[in-house]
Amino acid sequence: MKLIKTPTKGMNDYLPSEVALREYVKGVIVKEYSAAGFRLIETPAVEHIENLTGKNGGDNEKLIFRIMKRGEELERAAESGGELCDSGLRYDLTVPLSRYYSNNSAKLPSPFMAMQIGNVWRADRPQKGRFRQFTQCDIDILGDASKTAEISLISATGGVLKKLGFNNFTVRINDRRLLKLTAEKCGFAPEDHDRVFIILDKMDKIGLDGVKNELLEAGFDSESVEKYITVYTDCGNTTCSDFAASVGGEAESVAAGLSAIMKAASAATVGGCSLKFDPTLVRGMSYYTGTIFEIEMDGYGYSVGGGGRYDEMLGKFSGQNVPACGFSLGFERIVGALADSGFTVPMSGKSYAFLAEKNIDDETLLSMYSDAAALRAEGCTVTVTSKMKNFGFQKSKLEDEGVSEFRVYGENGVKIL
Repeated sequence: MKLIKTPTKGMNDYLPSEVALREYVKGVIVKEYSAAGFRLIETPAVEHIENLTGKNGGDNEKLIFRIMKRGEELERAAESGGELCDSGLRYDLTVPLSRYYSNNSAKLPSPFMAMQIGNVWRADRPQKGRFRQFTQCDIDILGDASKTAEISLISATGGVLKKLGFNNFTVRINDRRLLKLTAEKCGFAPEDHDRVFIILDKMDKIGLDGVKNELLEAGFDSESVEKYITVYTDCGNTTCSDFAASVGGEAESVAAGLSAIMKAASAATVGGCSLKFDPTLVRGMSYYTGTIFEIEMDGYGYSVGGGGRYDEMLGKFSGQNVPACGFSLGFERIVGALADSGFTVPMSGKSYAFLAEKNIDDETLLSMYSDAAALRAEGCTVTVTSKMKNFGFQKSKLEDEGVSEFRVYGENGVKIL
């Protein structure tokens, strides 16, 4: 059987220069989030299948890479017609964090400010910018029900983007409670809310008429649909308070809290970041219970991060609800945007290549390694390797990796290129 040299569909190999960029971005993220008080943790790539299918992941639960039972357990399950799967690869970092906190809360401070960077897997249809294995970067604040959690998340993430060189970005913000109150006012039953929100979330792609048509095609009452469309007509530049006034009731108190978050986050966030109320923002996960937000960068037609408050998820693990709020950065999209812009990873020190000629003697070889050790002790990067026949190609590839000085060691001593 002939082996396959390309990666599994939807997964990637990364060249050294690509890995260097990815590691640089990770380094900036960790440094900036750490400075804001977030602590790095790790969770396993594999989770219990019960956790992954516990109605916490929305449509992602349809995309789980399932792992079969092993050995005798698999044999018994196959013989009895039982469940063959007992675990799966995580599809996000929020469900694992909830389990992690419930298992370790006695050892953690409260509130707990967590940071995670790791791979996740989704059996999705691969396309540009959408992979089956990709890196997520999350920060979460657990145990804080106040608005300081949302403000800290937005401020810290704005600082990361600014440090990476992105100077103009917008945080779109809404509240799931406003979405529910609006749907209730228009006559939609609570059990239909998620279906309604999924259609509303397409507003930027299909427009108001498209939302109306899809709601009608889904079989919703035409009177409710008309009321719903009226609420969202010309809402693009509405303020949070004005929108809430059109809904009435509890919506106005929710809007007051949301306005306070926006005002404080604007003051706490570095320049280049603006906050905008967006009543059509939904976020795909049904586990969100309050504030939700997404970040968009000027010049890019997609979000580069998002999150929100999910106060009820941890209770499914521990039996006690713990307030929780999180933000996920679009790591792959940020790396892609930097690569597309021609960004070059800054070098921490000078980079050398020491090349050994074919007939190098032992004394010169020893000198080469001694010189390399001395330069490395000074903080320089030194690649030591053999000089190839096609030196022009070899030199070009090393220059692509940041090498700025070449030294050739051979029977005629050392030659600097």
